[in-house]
This record gives sequence, structure tokens and C-alpha cells, in this order.
Amino acid sequence: MSLGGGHSAEGSNGGGIFVQFNQDCTSLVAGSSSGYHLFALTPDDGIEEIYASRSGQDTCLVDRLFSSSLVAIVTVAAPRKLIVCHYKKGTEICNYSYSNTILAVKLNRSRLVVCLEESLHIHNIRDMKILHTIRDTPPNPRGLCALAPSAELCHVAYPGSSAVGEVQIFDCVHLHAKCVLSAHDSPLAALAWSACGRRLATASERGTVIRVFLVPERTRLYEFRRGVKRCVAIACLAFSACGAYLAATSNTETVHVFRLAEPAAAAGAAPPADGWMEWLSSAVSAGAGYLPAQVADVLAQGRAFAAARLPRAAKRAVAAVTNVARAPRLVVATDAGAVHVFALDAAEGGDCALLRTHRLLDAPPPHRAQEDAPAAPHD
Repeated sequence: MSLGGGHSAEGSNGGGIFVQFNQDCTSLVAGSSSGYHLFALTPDDGIEEIYASRSGQDTCLVDRLFSSSLVAIVTVAAPRKLIVCHYKKGTEICNYSYSNTILAVKLNRSRLVVCLEESLHIHNIRDMKILHTIRDTPPNPRGLCALAPSAELCHVAYPGSSAVGEVQIFDCVHLHAKCVLSAHDSPLAALAWSACGRRLATASERGTVIRVFLVPERTRLYEFRRGVKRCVAIACLAFSACGAYLAATSNTETVHVFRLAEPAAAAGAAPPADGWMEWLSSAVSAGAGYLPAQVADVLAQGRAFAAARLPRAAKRAVAAVTNVARAPRLVVATDAGAVHVFALDAAEGGDCALLRTHRLLDAPPPHRAQEDAPAAPHD
């Protein structure tokens, strides 16, 4: 998932830069008032800028196709126009204009999907021709959608209702509706596919429960409770490449990581030392008929395996669970241009230690009035 752009506080989409990980979480893209930037994650937990467009065009959306040279961008000056570039050659491959503002762009090795408020446009990635348009979708002002990274199981998920958490799933290869999920009672806030394209994670605007479904079977595999004290705005859900972890960011300073355990080998088997929560969920499910529905639901919900605390809460943040030099890492990028790298203990979980913090882009220079103003007194 991605963050809305506009480099300064007075910029587009309420301030902040646009930032997003690529499909396999090996690199990061950022859009700013000066253009777009590509960064690579390095083996020493660092961030290396590998390209900067320096176009001078305020870039509000940008996505890169895995680690290729193909980049799709949308600028603030032309919010209805999609530009597809070959960044290494510095050439424009093509551009398309749409009837309304582009709210999201998603890529995989087979398809490119453009999301408008009430339609989705599916392009063939090879020649960029439009293959299909999904029209008259429920109002989707945030451009919420998710395209599976897999070119074989190439599904796009998007809200099927603006009133409840219904998910429509469309097959972008065979160009037909696949299935509908009734995921939540409240409207959707976040969607994410696993790398294989078989699991879909969902969260609602309430922000307390995160669910994982098997697609197209529509089977609910996992249900996690992010918290019970307050409702929050979930900004991002992200599977690890191996599919073993799911990260969730919100408008708070805490990033949660959930572990997706394999199903128990046999019913009634003793729980493994590190899998009692999964065993308890299975036991509760088996005895659900003897418990009040609300009690059974709460007991069956898993809790976070690990958590990281950001130095300060961000309006929006995206996360990636990846390996750096074969060590598990949680990497969190914020719309303030900060990237935080945390150690993830694959055996014990718990609190994630902050290893390094990077600045993606330099802060804009202060106004002259700010430079000439006297310094504020210290506390």
C-alpha cells in the first residue's frame, strides 16, 4: 500500500511525500515536489538512492515494476494522466488520460491497473493496451485497491460497498469477476495480497480486527485483533515475501507484526511450544457452539507476534517485512520522508529494536521569514 503525496505541508493531499515499496520489497519509490526517486535496501540496513528524476514536477503517485526500469507516475499538474517511463533510458514509453483523477496505480508482470473513484482500468503490461474497464464501482474516494503480485493468480481486490466491508475480487487475466468476500461490518480501510496471490488481508475503518482469507475459496484463515482500547485508521497491510508474517501500520506510533502459522497437522494434537495461540483458536472453533458468539470470536482472535514503536506517530506509514543479509527486518517508511529499520526476532517476536533511521529526501528549505525569526527559548 502507498502514501498520499505533496512534499510540503501546503502540498497536495494534505502534506507529506508519496512513498511505496515495490512488489518484492527490495526497493522503495518516493514522489516529491521535485519529481520521483528510487531507493534500494542495502545489506547493511541502509537506503541507497539509485535514481532521481529531478523533473521539477510535483509527483503524487509512482510505482515501479519489481526491480525493472519500468515506472508509472502521476503528477499534481496532470492528475488524470498516467505516464509510463523507462527510467534508465530517461524515455517516456506511453501516456494515457482518464475521465477523472487517478487515485492509485498498481503493477505486476502481467497487468497495470489504474483506479479512479468509480472505475478501474486494466492494461496489458506488454503493450499498455486497455483490456477491460470495471465501471460504476461503489464510490472509492481513497482509491483503495490491491493487485496480486503474482502474474499467474492475477487478481485485483477493491471495495464492493461504501457502507460495509465487502470485497470484490476480479480476475485480471480472464477478465471476469471471481468472487465476493463479506470481510467486515464497517467499510474497508486496507487490502493486501500475499506474494502467491492466494491470501488476501483486510481491515476495516474501525481498525481493531484484521482478517486473512483464502481466495477464491473465501475461507477465513486468520483473524487478528490489533487492539481493543481504541479504533484507529489502518494505513497499510503488508505480507512478507515468504508469507509467514503480516505487518500493519496505522495513524499511531505502533506497527504490529502478526505471524501466520501453518494449520495444525491433526485435530486434537497437542499444541507446539510456540503455537499455543493457534491451538487455542482451533479449540475455540471446535467448541464454538457451546460459547456465546461474541466470547468465541474474541477468544479465537490472535494477537500480534511482534511490535515496533516509531519515534513519533506519522499521518501515514507503509511497512515491509523482508530479509536484509538473511536477517529478518521490519522496514517502515513514513510520509514525513523517514525510513526506520527494525530487527525482527523470528523465534521470540516481542518488541522490535530500532537499528537505523534514514531520511529519504531533504526537508524543503525554510521560508525567509522563518530564517529571520528569533530562535524559540528552550524549556
